[in-house]
Amino acid sequence: MTTFIWVAVVVVAVVAVVAVGYVMLQHQKRRSRLRTRFGPEYERVVAEHDNRREAEEELLAREQRHAELDIRPLAQESRDTYAKRWRDVQERFVDAPMFAVTEADQLVAAVMAERGYPTEGFEERLAYLSVGHAATLDHYRKAHEISGRAARKEASTEDLRQAMVHYRALFEELLEETTRGR
Repeated sequence: MTTFIWVAVVVVAVVAVVAVGYVMLQHQKRRSRLRTRFGPEYERVVAEHDNRREAEEELLAREQRHAELDIRPLAQESRDTYAKRWRDVQERFVDAPMFAVTEADQLVAAVMAERGYPTEGFEERLAYLSVGHAATLDHYRKAHEISGRAARKEASTEDLRQAMVHYRALFEELLEETTRGR
């Protein structure tokens, strides 16, 4: 009987070790997938939270909310129209840089809306964009920050030029993307 008990204890211990190993492997796979998908946004969100698990839960929630959206590619005609509008905004930059930066921000929001992204509030935009556009998200943050300084008359013409460069990075990605976000 004691041999049976020892065998049972060993079997339970082995099963427990395998189960713990499996759970840890699943966490590592999830973490790796989130790091790949969110890029630098992963580390930024981790730094904002008390622990990595909470940050990863937020990122998973972002993915779930994003999956519920009807993100669609732009028709070629819309892409052509937006590209022309962007060229017009860039041309206006020479005479009215602050106005052009405001227009660039509005143009990015218009493309987002037509693609199916919610456009209420900057933080919400960031959360939705982070799922499919993590690589250009910092550009959008920097452009928005400069726009805020410009509204307070604290941005130089060079700052405004940088804002245009940052807006263009996200604008071009949103414009050219076909179905990658789905």
